[in-house]
Amino acid sequence: MNTKDLSYFEGKIVPSSEANISIQTHAFQYGTSVFGGIRGYYNESKGNLYIFRLRDHYQRLVNSAKIMQLNFDKTPDELVAITIDLIKQSNYKQNIYLRPIIYTSALQLSPRFHDVKTQIAIYVLKLDDYLDTQNGLTTMVSTWQRFSDNQIPTLAKASGGYVNSALAKSEAVQNGYDEAIFLDGRGFVSEGSAENIFLVRNGEIITPSIGSSILEGITRRSLIKIASDLNYKVIERDVARSELYIADEIFFSGTGVQVAWVKEVDRRRVGEGSMGSISKELQTLFFKIVRGEESNYSSWLTPIY
Repeated sequence: MNTKDLSYFEGKIVPSSEANISIQTHAFQYGTSVFGGIRGYYNESKGNLYIFRLRDHYQRLVNSAKIMQLNFDKTPDELVAITIDLIKQSNYKQNIYLRPIIYTSALQLSPRFHDVKTQIAIYVLKLDDYLDTQNGLTTMVSTWQRFSDNQIPTLAKASGGYVNSALAKSEAVQNGYDEAIFLDGRGFVSEGSAENIFLVRNGEIITPSIGSSILEGITRRSLIKIASDLNYKVIERDVARSELYIADEIFFSGTGVQVAWVKEVDRRRVGEGSMGSISKELQTLFFKIVRGEESNYSSWLTPIY
C-alpha cells in the first residue's frame, strides 16, 4: 500500500513535512483558531473508505469561523472537494481521522479575531479507537467547570477553549480514571472532556441540552436520529449530577470516542457494570452505518473510491 503523508496547507496539497507554521503565527500565540474532527472508516469487503458526515462537519466548521469572526470565505462544498482530493492523493485504505483547522495565520501581536489573515490546514492520521469502546470507561465528575457560552462560544469548536478540556482530562487520568465529566455553571451535567454524554433511565434516553454548555456534536445528533428511528424516546434536558449515579446506562458519543459505554462514575457502578442493551444496540448499528453496511443511512457517508 503506497500511502503518502500529505496535508492541505496554504492553498495546496503538500508533503506533511512541509506544512509548517512560524512561531510568530497569531493562532499559535493566542489559540485563535477553530477546528474539526472527522472520521473515515475503511470497509475491506467493499474496498472503499467512507467519510462520516463530511459536509455536516464542514458546515459546523464554517459556522465556528462565523461565530468567532474569523475571515474565511470557503464553502462547505469547496472543503469537501479539497478533502476528497487530499485523501485520494494520500491513498488511504484504512480507518483515518481528519483534522481541518481554520487559523489566524498573520505574524503579528494583539489577541483578536477581526481583521487578521486566516488560512485553513487539513491533515490526516491513521486512527482506530481513541478510547476503549468495549470494556467500559471509568469516569469522575471534574472539579473543573465547563465554560459557559458567554465566556467562550460553546457552539464553536474553538481551539483555545480546549485548555478547559485538557485540565479536566489530565485531572481524571492522573486520579486513575479514563475520562472526566463536566458540570456547567449551574451545576448540571454538561459533557465529557471531548465527548457528549447520554444516560438511560427506565428505557428512555436522556442527554443534556444545548443550554448546558455542550458542543453540538454531530455524532450526538446522529445517535438521536438513530435512537428515534429505533422507537426510543430521546429527551434533551437539564441533567442533575446525582442522576449519573442512578442511571441504568451511560455512554459517550463523539468523533474521537465514537460510541463508548461508561461502567463507573465517581467510584459508583453504572447499572449492572456491563454494557447495557440500549448502548449495545446503538453502538452496533452506528458501527454498521459508518462502514457503509446500512443503506438507510448512506446519505451520511462520502465514499472515496
